[in-house]
Amino acid sequence: MAGHEERAREREEEARRALKRVEAESETLLGSTFVRMANKAQTHFSAADKEKSDAAEVWGSRIGRAAGLVFAIGLVIHLVWTYLL
Repeated sequence: MAGHEERAREREEEARRALKRVEAESETLLGSTFVRMANKAQTHFSAADKEKSDAAEVWGSRIGRAAGLVFAIGLVIHLVWTYLL
């Protein structure tokens, strides 16, 4: 009987360690994904991929990307308003 209780206790401890490990890994994965997406959006909208010596190209890219975002949000609002409400 003591051996059975000992094995059950060991299995329970192993399961708890596995759950803690999964929880830690999932938090890291979700956190790093969110940070990576935020950094990518920041560099995209700041036109970091354009040559800094050409101010017109940098500002044109920034304005165009911001206008595209505003247009996309407006389009989603229009479609929701038209077809769902």
